[in-house]
Amino acid sequence: MYKAAVIGDTASVSGFAALGLTVFRETGPERIKKLISRLAAREFAVIYITEPAAAMAADTIKKYREEPLPAIVLIPAIEGNTGEGMKALHEAVEKAVGSDILKN
Repeated sequence: MYKAAVIGDTASVSGFAALGLTVFRETGPERIKKLISRLAAREFAVIYITEPAAAMAADTIKKYREEPLPAIVLIPAIEGNTGEGMKALHEAVEKAVGSDILKN
């Protein structure tokens, strides 16, 4: 059975445990990169990651963008939204349907 995880700083991800997600409180770039690879190998189908944590592991995330699993979804951190999650969503929609139907 596939699992879901969330990665980020403690303040941003702690509440996700109540939703049944496996929570990883990581803020170091190398640890985040290794964690993503480990989760991908352990049947995690969805990995939610805060935008700041994703910025530290951009090369690792890019590697998995071409793979069917895991889906890596950027979420805002407690301190706010950088816009990278929405940018990634627009790119995924454009790739899937041929144009950005979310654009205003």
